[in-house]
Parts: sequence; C-alpha cells; structure tokens
Amino acid sequence: AWYQRRVRGDKDCYTGIGVHYRGDTRQTSGGRNCQNWNSDFPHPHGYHSPKYNWAGVGDHNKCRNPDGEGKPWCYTTNLFHRWDYCEIPRCNRDKFEFYRF
Repeated sequence: AWYQRRVRGDKDCYTGIGVHYRGDTRQTSGGRNCQNWNSDFPHPHGYHSPKYNWAGVGDHNKCRNPDGEGKPWCYTTNLFHRWDYCEIPRCNRDKFEFYRF
C-alpha cells in the first residue's frame, strides 16, 4: 500500500500512529542509536518472533511500532535507556508534496 513505502529520498514520514511505518530512521528523539530488532542486547524483548513479521521488525535497527504505541520507536543501544520514540514527522499534505492527492 502507498502508506507503507518510504518515498522520495529524505521525505520520511508516518501516518496514524506509525504501525505501518517502514522508513529508515535508526535513531531516537534523544539521539540514541536503535538496537537491532533481532538482538536481545542490551535489552531483551519478544519482538523477534515470527508473529511480529507483519510489523516490519527483523534484522535491522530501524524505528517501528509493533505494539501500537503513540508513534514509531525502538529499543536503544544504551544500557541505561531501554527504549524511546523516534523523531519522525507525521505525513501531511502541506509539508510533503508527494503526499498530496
């Protein structure tokens, strides 16, 4: 579907609460690097099971929203900071020309 694709270079955005976000952002709003979804280090989690394939998690560290949080997020590589939201703009027709239809 059109909302699942990252389109036009750096014009990365999400719709709704970002459950279908499939962009390339790999850093949290606080500037922390994201942990690979297939890894349990430094933060163990259950999102690497096949039942979350629909959520776009896998062998990468890109922001996703597999649990219906408020917007895309990720576990961080910081031992003392488990997870955080990612700084990704919402798609809107004013800011993103490609989103107009």
